[in-house]
Amino acid sequence: MNVFVAVMQVLVAVAFVSIPVVRRRYGATAMAGAEAELARQGVRKTVLTEHGMRFDAGGHETAAPVTIAAVMLTLATLNLLGSGWSHPLTWVFQTLVLLGNAVILYSNLTAAKSVQAAFARKGDPMLARIDVPALLKAAEDGFPAWTWVLQNVRHVVVFGASALALGALLAA
Repeated sequence: MNVFVAVMQVLVAVAFVSIPVVRRRYGATAMAGAEAELARQGVRKTVLTEHGMRFDAGGHETAAPVTIAAVMLTLATLNLLGSGWSHPLTWVFQTLVLLGNAVILYSNLTAAKSVQAAFARKGDPMLARIDVPALLKAAEDGFPAWTWVLQNVRHVVVFGASALALGALLAA
C-alpha cells in the first residue's frame, strides 16, 4: 500500500511541474500576444508588467508548483521508507493538495472575472480600459493547443491520484 501511495504522490508531483515547464517554454510568446492585443486596444503594452501580470513561469508560477512537487516527493520517499510519519503527513498534505487544486481549477474557470476584479482594485484607469477576455484569449493563443489538454489531464491526475492515495490510507 505504501508503494501505491508513493506512486500516486510522484504522479501529483509530475503533474504540478508540468504547467510551469510549458509556461517557461511558451510564456514569452503568450506575453507577446497579450501585448499585441493591448496595442490593438490602444493600451500601452507595458501596463501588464508594471502591475506584475505575467504569462511565463516566473515568481509564484514556478515557486508554488515546485514546492508542492517537492513536498509530494518527500512524502513519497517517506512512504517508500515505511516511516511512521508518512501516513499522518500524507493525510495532511494530500488533502491540502486536493483542496488547493480545487482552488486552482476555480481560478482557471473564473480567470477573466478575477483579472477584471484585480485590475479594478489597482485603480489604474489604463487597466480599467482593457477588454480582459480578449487579452486572455490573445495570451492563450501563444500556447500550443495541446497545453489546454495538458491542463485538464493535470487536474484529473491531481484529483484522481490524491483521492486514490487518501482512499488507500483509509482502506489500510
